[in-house]
Amino acid sequence: MKRMYGVLGVALLIAGLGLGVAGEEASTVLDIAPGVAQMGAGGAGIAVVRGAETVYYNPAGLAELPGISFSSFYASHMGVSNYTAFSLAFRGFAVAAELYDSGSIQGYDSEGNPTSKLSYSSTAYMFGFGIDPSTLSFLPKLPISFSVGGLLKGVSSTIASTSGNGFGFDLSFRMDLPSMSLGPIVLTDGAVGLTLQNLFGGISYDGTQETFPVDIGLGATVTLLGTVTVAADVHVSGSLAAGITYEPVPTLALRLGVLSKGETSITAGVGLNVQGFLIDYAFVSGSVGPTHRIGLTLDFSALDLSALGSTLRRILP
Repeated sequence: MKRMYGVLGVALLIAGLGLGVAGEEASTVLDIAPGVAQMGAGGAGIAVVRGAETVYYNPAGLAELPGISFSSFYASHMGVSNYTAFSLAFRGFAVAAELYDSGSIQGYDSEGNPTSKLSYSSTAYMFGFGIDPSTLSFLPKLPISFSVGGLLKGVSSTIASTSGNGFGFDLSFRMDLPSMSLGPIVLTDGAVGLTLQNLFGGISYDGTQETFPVDIGLGATVTLLGTVTVAADVHVSGSLAAGITYEPVPTLALRLGVLSKGETSITAGVGLNVQGFLIDYAFVSGSVGPTHRIGLTLDFSALDLSALGSTLRRILP
């Protein structure tokens, strides 16, 4: 088992995680901070609603989506490991998958001599839902606007020649805040969010049960002057995330943030929106070198194929 944890520790270090893998808490692909757009802004997304990536951070926000959104991204760490994810979201629910493969890791014995190569891989499949109580006719009207959600996660991992399977479940909450003014500064799109991660569940390796670490996250977001969005998350586990997104025009987003999860990383990103076709890039610093993420998103609620064709004809030779 110690050898298995050693492989897992190296794999997660390559992935940019500063996580311990001791004790009886399982570490899987779910421990890697997800997404591209939000990751460029520090990975602070508990209170933010942003397309299909919403399912990763707070499924309660799915109730606020305007329509169908599909998102995918890819990240390569040090040219060795690969991290890929896909998500398809509708108003009220979403499905997603995350896949991580460490590639081959050279093994060594206690004297430092090379042994066989080892590997680690992990896959997670998710179903998330968000419900806005105001849309339920049998409930009385409430004075506040909020939504609740849940996320069911199925996980499989392979460490060297040992495989394990398990599941977990999260609950979440999100509430909109009224617009307000601080002197000349107008604050809009304010919201707070709460996530209860891994209320139950775990993963079993050859009869050995490992629980997923329970965590509570609290997040807040607000938009200043209609162009600058600030978001921050804090977790009981000790991780912190904060970021800022500046949108000078509707087609361009510039992002900067900081993420503290075992180690402190600086993140940055840029996003382009061409008639509902979004391209995002995120940079994440790390102790073993930076990582780069590329994401593609189709926002079907804003997709205008005729306008997209006209735009491409203007910019392409």
